[in-house]
Amino acid sequence: MKRLLMIFLLFATLSACSIDEEPTSFVNSENYYQTEAQIISGLNGTYVPLRSIYTYTYLIVTEGVTDLMRVFSGTLDAQLDISPSNPRFGANMWQQGYLGVMRCNAIIEATKRAPIEEDVKNRLLAEGMIMRAYYYWFLTSTFGDVPFYTEDVADAEVLDRVAKLPRMPAVDTRDYLIEELLAYVPHLPQIRTNDVAGNRSGAAMGWMLIGKLAQWNKRWDVARDAMSELEKIYGALNQYPIEDIMLRNKNTLESIFEIQFTYSETGLKVTTNAAALCMPTRGSGAIYDGVEIPELGDRATTWTALRPNNYFFQAVQRRDSEDARLAINLAWEYKGVPFRNATTLPWLGPKFWSLDMFNTADGNNQKVFRYADALLMQAENYMELQDPTESIRYLNMVRRRAELPDYTFRNWDLLREEIQKERARELLGEYQRKYDLVRWGIWYQATFDYTDYASITTNILPCHEYYPIPDVEVVKSGYTLDNKAYDYYGKN
Repeated sequence: MKRLLMIFLLFATLSACSIDEEPTSFVNSENYYQTEAQIISGLNGTYVPLRSIYTYTYLIVTEGVTDLMRVFSGTLDAQLDISPSNPRFGANMWQQGYLGVMRCNAIIEATKRAPIEEDVKNRLLAEGMIMRAYYYWFLTSTFGDVPFYTEDVADAEVLDRVAKLPRMPAVDTRDYLIEELLAYVPHLPQIRTNDVAGNRSGAAMGWMLIGKLAQWNKRWDVARDAMSELEKIYGALNQYPIEDIMLRNKNTLESIFEIQFTYSETGLKVTTNAAALCMPTRGSGAIYDGVEIPELGDRATTWTALRPNNYFFQAVQRRDSEDARLAINLAWEYKGVPFRNATTLPWLGPKFWSLDMFNTADGNNQKVFRYADALLMQAENYMELQDPTESIRYLNMVRRRAELPDYTFRNWDLLREEIQKERARELLGEYQRKYDLVRWGIWYQATFDYTDYASITTNILPCHEYYPIPDVEVVKSGYTLDNKAYDYYGKN
């Protein structure tokens, strides 16, 4: 049977290898992928769905409905007005996540058939498998147990079978992906992402995903070994300037993976809108909450802002702290001039602001993973492996760059709490917090206890730790999929 043209969009030109370009034509993957250049063109298509995921709504989902921040937004995800019939962002994540999986599966199978040298084939397979693991990391982190498949949807029979797959335990999905990545990531050049042409997914991204997946599955030794490989690649953290964590600083040496966005009035426009949610309210001209900030421009559109809650700036990153990240994360003033509406509640700081924005067109990259994250993961790995000396050594690597005093061991509970707080200070606004809280088993209680948004305390349920699978997908599956957690709370 002829392969379905729905498999995925591909680049028309063979020479292009930039993931900033959009696919423009359909091709038959069974006959087309014969050379390295052709396969790279197919791999480019696996990156495209990421841009539809990393929007302001995803920022609300992963950071705004947690113990650290809130947003008085009309966006219903911000109020946890979520159900299987109205899954909100869950519908977008499901659609784009499985679009990414489908594209990865197709190009992986095409690469296996391609008549190219084995070492080249293994490197290309590794990149496809890293991207596939990335999408399944999204899906399992957002929905929990999800259908898992690696087949190329090559004909109607496969399509019908895949559409009726039930939820697979997330732990099994992650274990499969871990073993696959362990087999293929060593085939890639062991270099920083910044040293990979086009900042594509390379070995660093592969090791990071192994660590992320392994931590969810509590395979602490596997996560430790993966972070050790990253340490071999990236070296000492203090060689990477702390200012580089600002989103306007793109593809920095510390970055492990960034979503590539570009804005130009006369050139390429591939933008997110996250900064519109993170900047002080603009009045007239370049006046932001009563303060002139020329570099932000006079054409930006700002929305109801995502702001840190009282718990964050009173207990996690206090205003009187010597933390070098404080002025990057939070803003009570700008160049000595106080904002009008930040006396008690700060705005998010310049880490998140987009320079010279036009309407909501935010050209910042969105940082997905950074090396500091990996070191804090290593601190957690050694804590779980009952090695306080090594755990604190890695924790202090991050603290020292932030000009904080070294942490000393007192007891296990306090060490765990400090690692969790350090992840909050270092990774604020980087799409990590909800996943961390869910993985630690504390999202519901921590969010309920620390949010200062009444709509959250009114609406929050334990089932909200994961999004429901959209009802339309449940129906398409012939009801092999389900939302039992939501059914329970809907009936009680």
